[in-house]
Amino acid sequence: MSSQATVTSRTARFRTESSSLAPGSARAMLFTILGELVWPSAAPVRTATLVHILTGLGFESQTARQAIARASASGWIQSERHGREVSWSLTPKIMDIFVTGSARVYSMGQTFDDWDGRWLAVMPTIPHARRAARRPLYAGLTWAGFGDPAPGLWLTPHVERADEIRELIDELDLVEHTVSIVGTVESIGMAPTEIVARGWDLDALAEHYAGVAERIEAQQPATPDEALLAQVRMLNEWQEFPRTDPQLPEALLPDWIGRRVARRIEELRGSWNAFAKQRYAELNAG
Repeated sequence: MSSQATVTSRTARFRTESSSLAPGSARAMLFTILGELVWPSAAPVRTATLVHILTGLGFESQTARQAIARASASGWIQSERHGREVSWSLTPKIMDIFVTGSARVYSMGQTFDDWDGRWLAVMPTIPHARRAARRPLYAGLTWAGFGDPAPGLWLTPHVERADEIRELIDELDLVEHTVSIVGTVESIGMAPTEIVARGWDLDALAEHYAGVAERIEAQQPATPDEALLAQVRMLNEWQEFPRTDPQLPEALLPDWIGRRVARRIEELRGSWNAFAKQRYAELNAG
């Protein structure tokens, strides 16, 4: 398998796993904990540590343990028993997902100011016999930053994600029913500003980002425990951004609030990270 195909496969797995996570749920928070605390430590995590953090986030102990059991059933973690205590190691599957998923999440604050004006257009026609493919197709296109300004037409300025969409179309067996084109928008029909207005509900997304900004600024951790919990809450918000934000270039969407909120999260993460990691290490040492 080529390097590009491997990265694309990881992207598909991250998209699939993250789309099954209800924002703010115990399972979504556990996903954040595994990616932010366990993965960088390169060491197993005790059940007691995971339960402590999840209950600190407001979940019942039973709910926390159910989330851990579901993570094991999903192939995210595998158990190791030491006497009466159980620890968990990350599986290669979840580590592969974190490699690509973290890159997409970290890119949310970057300024997209080198766009060359080209769009990737995808025009799928879903026959009745393949109607079950509709939902995963739309979810995959949205994850890749596509909008639908007109019926049957999906567009994104991220032409570099063509391989990701090629794999999606292959997975859903829609090759025979899809046409794709890369090119610029001419003076016929909708202008780029109209494409943006019709393709994405940016007003609702901006309102969501404003709420996220308010929530993260309200957190004022004063202890290592509070820093740990605040960081997990904040990064759980952050990992949702790629599911809804198309990351449009500055030429189409200047001074976008999404980029500003993502950069603020990175700044706060830098301030809290040392305290959060130290507290996590203390908890996991028992």
